[in-house]
Amino acid sequence: MAVLEKFYAASLPADWGYVDMDTRQLIIDTAEKIFADHCQKNLLDSAEQGTFPQDLWEKIVENGFHQLGSAGSGTDAADLYAFLKVCGRFSVPLPMVEVLLSNQWLSSEASETTVSGLDFASIGRLNDTSINQVPWGRKANKVLGVAADSHKVLVMGAPSINEQGSNLAGEAHDTFLLAGTEREIELEDSPFAQMALARTNLMAGGLQATLDLGLQFASERSQFGRSISKFQAIQHSLAVVAAEVAAAQRAADAAVDALGTDRFIDEVSASKARVGEAVGIVAEQVHQVHGAMGFTYEHRLHHFTRRLWAWRDEWGNEFYWQAKLGSRLAAMGADKVWGYIATRG
Repeated sequence: MAVLEKFYAASLPADWGYVDMDTRQLIIDTAEKIFADHCQKNLLDSAEQGTFPQDLWEKIVENGFHQLGSAGSGTDAADLYAFLKVCGRFSVPLPMVEVLLSNQWLSSEASETTVSGLDFASIGRLNDTSINQVPWGRKANKVLGVAADSHKVLVMGAPSINEQGSNLAGEAHDTFLLAGTEREIELEDSPFAQMALARTNLMAGGLQATLDLGLQFASERSQFGRSISKFQAIQHSLAVVAAEVAAAQRAADAAVDALGTDRFIDEVSASKARVGEAVGIVAEQVHQVHGAMGFTYEHRLHHFTRRLWAWRDEWGNEFYWQAKLGSRLAAMGADKVWGYIATRG
């Protein structure tokens, strides 16, 4: 319950007693306040140049966000993914997916606790010789490796970095050779699918922010003596974007609802594929609304669209998850497919 106590302390006046508030909304409201103050363009630019946002990380730890969804935190997995949507909406330049899921996975073992203090573990894709695409691995004190189609997670302590790199968005992504203390933990829900679901929620948040930027720009920009939001072509573009964002939000929520059920893989497959498709449409339309302005580095739009493009391909792109979903549905046989699709079990 320590995490909830931090949220209440941070959000309510000192002279208030206990107030029965919705925990998830409290988490969202608190996160929005912190990120609105800290996640400005200069911080995002600095992170892309390789500077770890230490002050922001300390603020997150101070408020207990790094323990969301972990055993004993008083929060659940749905709270974790709701928080990730907020992270996506503010382009938080920290490995929050990796921190939260690694803490959740490690705390599931009686012999292991979450990474404490300002330390954190990060997660990458596991192959035969290395763990790749580890966000801010250079700052992590543990690295976890996840392979597709496996319920096991490799834990590597105190690793030595092999190669520093970055993704399309400029987020620090590093590679580690398999070495050091290694052991495995086994999870009930596919860790690969959980990582895909986490990226889906980041994208859902990023899509909402991109829509907001498009609406703001259209209302402020004037052409031929009137706001461009009055032009039918702009209205149509933003209507398409709004529909895609709404569909993405619902797809992400449906996959979260399926956690711990036998439909989890299928819901994640549909969600990651659907939100990935929305990314392509939304980024294109909002960049068109912004015109040349949106392509400049000085504008904020690229911080969102480049992340969306990067997250779209990480932990399985649309083709990967569509193929997986198609194979699973085909294996059911023609007589069972419609009933499975039309119900929630």
